[in-house]
Amino acid sequence: MLRIKKISDVLGKHAYTSDGDYFGQVEEVNLVDNKIDGWKIRLNSGLASSIGGAKGVIIPHQFVKAIGDVFVITKASLPTVETEASESPASNAGDAVNLA
Repeated sequence: MLRIKKISDVLGKHAYTSDGDYFGQVEEVNLVDNKIDGWKIRLNSGLASSIGGAKGVIIPHQFVKAIGDVFVITKASLPTVETEASESPASNAGDAVNLA
């Protein structure tokens, strides 16, 4: 049986990764042509510092695994900051940080 949820019921739910780590709280939904395109999630303070100080991220809807009492997203969809351990101090300061 198909269980239908209202979008207003999902807003404010806590979001967790598929590994069980707390990610943040669902803040908004992005709609395109009357279909869900993505979800804006406000990050918890510890995770925000590791993603470059961002207060939130937008997760595409195809990376949502489950919506119930909590919001579960695929961990592979999360942005990560990659740093090179072998980077020399004389490297170019204008290099961009890679977000995967």
